[in-house]
Amino acid sequence: MIDIIFLALGQLADPTMLIYLLAGVAIGIIIGVIPGLGGTGAVAVLMPFIFMLEPNQAIAMIIGAVAVVHTSDVITSVVLGIPGSASASVFLLDGYKMAQQGEGARALSASFIASTIGGLFGIVALTLVVPIAKPIVTSFGSPEIFSLIIAGVFLTAMLSKGNMAKGLLVAVFGLALGFVGVSPISAEYRFTFGAESLADGLDLVVVALGIFGLAEMISLIAQKTAIANQKINLGAGWKKGLYDILKYPFDILRGSAVGTAVGFLPGVGSTAGSWLAYGQAQAFASRKGDSQFGNGDIRGVIAPSAASNGIESGALIPTLIFGVPGAAPFALLLGVLLVFGIQPGPQMMTKHLDLVYFIVWTFALASIAGAVLSFVLARPLARLSFVPFPILAAALIPILFMSGFQKPIDGSAFYMMLAFGLIGWLCKTTNIPRAPFLIAFVLAEPLERYFFLTVKVYEPSEWLTRPFVMVVIAILVGAVIIPIIKKHLAKKNTQFNATAEAMITEAEGGEATGKVRLLTSVAFLGFFVFQFVLSLGYSGNGSLFPKTVGIVGIGLGILSVVLDIAKNKAHKDTSESIAKWRHTVLTVAASSAWVLGFIWLVFAVGMLAGTAIFAIVFLLMVARMKLIKAIIYTIGIVGFIWTMENLAYMVSPVGYLQIMMGNA
Repeated sequence: MIDIIFLALGQLADPTMLIYLLAGVAIGIIIGVIPGLGGTGAVAVLMPFIFMLEPNQAIAMIIGAVAVVHTSDVITSVVLGIPGSASASVFLLDGYKMAQQGEGARALSASFIASTIGGLFGIVALTLVVPIAKPIVTSFGSPEIFSLIIAGVFLTAMLSKGNMAKGLLVAVFGLALGFVGVSPISAEYRFTFGAESLADGLDLVVVALGIFGLAEMISLIAQKTAIANQKINLGAGWKKGLYDILKYPFDILRGSAVGTAVGFLPGVGSTAGSWLAYGQAQAFASRKGDSQFGNGDIRGVIAPSAASNGIESGALIPTLIFGVPGAAPFALLLGVLLVFGIQPGPQMMTKHLDLVYFIVWTFALASIAGAVLSFVLARPLARLSFVPFPILAAALIPILFMSGFQKPIDGSAFYMMLAFGLIGWLCKTTNIPRAPFLIAFVLAEPLERYFFLTVKVYEPSEWLTRPFVMVVIAILVGAVIIPIIKKHLAKKNTQFNATAEAMITEAEGGEATGKVRLLTSVAFLGFFVFQFVLSLGYSGNGSLFPKTVGIVGIGLGILSVVLDIAKNKAHKDTSESIAKWRHTVLTVAASSAWVLGFIWLVFAVGMLAGTAIFAIVFLLMVARMKLIKAIIYTIGIVGFIWTMENLAYMVSPVGYLQIMMGNA
């Protein structure tokens, strides 16, 4: 075991490997500052490059990005009062207060160091768990793996922020879309409607880029403004932040432990973990009688910082050991490993143990490098928030679509990305969590496969009574019952919970009216009815899971509709909220029209020419940039795309005019 650990470390001594690691770290830090994109967006943007790299190089780059996103997303929260992500909204309570008091540098310094310690804490936990878990996991049969996948899908939904019904509804929606393509059981095409582009199913990168990345683009383009418009004032106190770390070591350790534990639970996410860490730090401070939480207490920065990075490293535990993604970014990591023929879970513990420890070392080094770079780049990164988002979007939109095109090499991927972008935006505005969807989508195929392996080998009474399966069932039952019990108990932190909920809602969107939420539930219900009807036309084995998912989806859809009707009766929409929603729809429609225009330009004249035309027009009309600057910026964007085509060997769509000229 020791030999494998140091062998994995030795692989990082390769300068090339370090370059890819640092490239991932740099991209993760930059994307972390841009509100909304987060770790999932960072991994999705990097995924097209994996087809040109060796497995370890690709993994180093992706782990580098995931490890630092929550280190840098604190910057805009503390300095500008604008959360870089929903989980970073917790820093508005004390971090932003400190910046207003001239101690922004102190808050950032403490946060960067605490997040590094939190990430390393989770990595140590993973290192200690692997030797213990290996003999257990390698003894797993199909019943244990099937039960773990079930737990991964439904814990993600049940423990996500928001009501349980909507979380489960979107998770089942992800399962349904995961069944598109060839059935692993009956070898028949399902839900393809005769389209060749759907024969291999929906591409993971296209889905992730659409529902996370493009959804944020559409929302932010509509604003046509900079993310922030106030003066940056970091103040002093960089060294004092280090002293704070030494002064409050137990707050860091508790935050790290909370984060790692939350990361181990699939899909709970950094938002819940960071607020949970804040709450426990506040409780301990209250017992000591020196609490200044909400007025600039450094412990309100340290604890959630440690937790947020601890969550990411902790999420590696279920991803690598059990093959169940601990968070949405790791669903994409799982996809990367599968591309290289590596199956996370029991097989990884036996065949690729060196890769497990390579990931451990990579995350550790990335966490340290991320903190160092964040110290150096904090001020210039904060200035990104002052750039009108349409200027950033002019470059990000072509890059996102080119990324999504790489694996399917099919023009329909562009329309698919736009469709998922709109779905992602709708989920965001109606407070429906998106992580359960992505994790369920990734796990749909192994869920079906391991179920049939289980039922063919074991009788129901035999596999349902296996010890590990019974433990998983008990956990799932507890996850349903405990929240219900809590609702009927007295809440000691009512005001705190209300503040947390309000800030998370503001950071994630959620401006849709009650009628829109009701219509969204009705749309989901209609989808599952349609899916169930289509399922009836497939063979017995091929239709079993789609029909089951359809029935569950219909039940959840009805429940969601009933709950929305009840909420609408209790809280009626105001004329102000209706007017705001109408304005939002019009602006988002305009943003979507620009994206659609880009797609048509690419199909007409090709990627390079289409990007050039789109960028120059978009920068002049939407970003209101001066002509000379717009031309220079457009040349830079097109130059980057050309470099990716010719040096990185990425494939671009060929336009209709290019084909016509080639045939002439």
